[in-house]
Amino acid sequence: MTELLTKAVKKVEAFTPEIQDEIAQYLLNDIDAELRWDDSLKKSPDTLKQLADRALKNFKSGHTIEKGFDEL
Repeated sequence: MTELLTKAVKKVEAFTPEIQDEIAQYLLNDIDAELRWDDSLKKSPDTLKQLADRALKNFKSGHTIEKGFDEL
């Protein structure tokens, strides 16, 4: 385990068991989503390129709207 992860776990130990479980579930869900995303990218690199090309084309032709994360 890395030093940073050890530090995070130590901080989580200060919370109640219920909150610790919530944090653990959040992390597990995030890890699972990341693994699924990685798997999807490995299976369909051509699709990802097509989506990126389409997004770039839309951007260059003015069919996109710039927004911040809080506006999505």
